[in-house]
Amino acid sequence: MNTNDPEESKNPKELQTSLSSLDKRLQKIAADLEHTQIAEYVNLLNRPRTLIWKNVLAGTARGVGIAIGFTFFAATILYVLRILGALNLPIIGDYIADIVRIVQIQLEGKTY
Repeated sequence: MNTNDPEESKNPKELQTSLSSLDKRLQKIAADLEHTQIAEYVNLLNRPRTLIWKNVLAGTARGVGIAIGFTFFAATILYVLRILGALNLPIIGDYIADIVRIVQIQLEGKTY
């Protein structure tokens, strides 16, 4: 034990302050870990059936969302094309009218 070492000669008040700040940091880290829900994630990884079921549900919901979104997008495009076709623009109007006719025939289930 060397009394000239600055680490050993710290007064108790500095040690108390240092321990207090360390305790605050540890409490913040613990709160952050609790906030990230790591324990629930580990439990999910340890139960493969639950993980698979949640992924199936998420995939189904994503697929339904994509289908609804694409239907809305396609209907909007067809609506705009129909309006442009009604304007009787020289070259573009015939092309758009053909596209609209083909899509309508496909929607009715008939082959062209």
